[in-house]
Amino acid sequence: MMNEITVIKIGGSTFGQHDTTLDDLVTLQSEGVKLIVVHGGGATVTAWMKKQGIEAKFVRGERVTDRAALEIATAVLSGLANKELVAAINLKGGRAAGISGVDGALIESRLRNPDMGYVGDVVKVNTGILQALLSAGFMPIVSPISLFSEGRNNDAPGFINVNGDPIAGTIAAAMGAARLIYMTDVDGVKDSAGNRIKKMTAAEAEGLIQSGVISGGMIPKITACLKAVMTGTRARIIDGTRPNALVKEMRGQDGGTTLCKE
Repeated sequence: MMNEITVIKIGGSTFGQHDTTLDDLVTLQSEGVKLIVVHGGGATVTAWMKKQGIEAKFVRGERVTDRAALEIATAVLSGLANKELVAAINLKGGRAAGISGVDGALIESRLRNPDMGYVGDVVKVNTGILQALLSAGFMPIVSPISLFSEGRNNDAPGFINVNGDPIAGTIAAAMGAARLIYMTDVDGVKDSAGNRIKKMTAAEAEGLIQSGVISGGMIPKITACLKAVMTGTRARIIDGTRPNALVKEMRGQDGGTTLCKE
């Protein structure tokens, strides 16, 4: 475990709440576990958009992002949300450094669909900044605002909004991570009857997406997990709201959903 990398995706539910996720991160880091954390913060972005009189719109669980929304998302995700996390971890005795997908050209992206606005897909991961931070003993805390590097017009911004779920999966694959853990507010993926699916193959996952059983924000998580498992990463979707869920997960607690090739 000491030399293996674990990539963890945490959602906005962590922010402003008293849970154990940050304590777990500090505990695991103190034990020598190499951690990379990718965070969201969509609810906070929506709240700040509302303050500015901007309505949030979503398609298949992902935010439609015009220029005004992009500016707010960047300020919130790479600013407020990122620094809240980094500050909290450091104050608890951890060693964290906050970056975005823009820093070190970590995540290079292209525009997905003009109808979605400034929403990107990952085209390349440059892992140098992550390797440098891990080697120096830091836990990288990654905001999903990324570099707009491919197909960009001169008048377009240099950064773009990318869903944190695929970023976490892509980083896990690029870093050869041993584990990819998505911390959600549900105990794994549910079937049509509402029962937890303990283990799911790529084919089974695709079928559940096509049938509509898996929908909304769970789709990008599942898709990212499946990409990561193809490189040998163990991918898990767990209930991050349970006390010490992360430490228990790393020590083999049952629960959640495991994604596998076949």
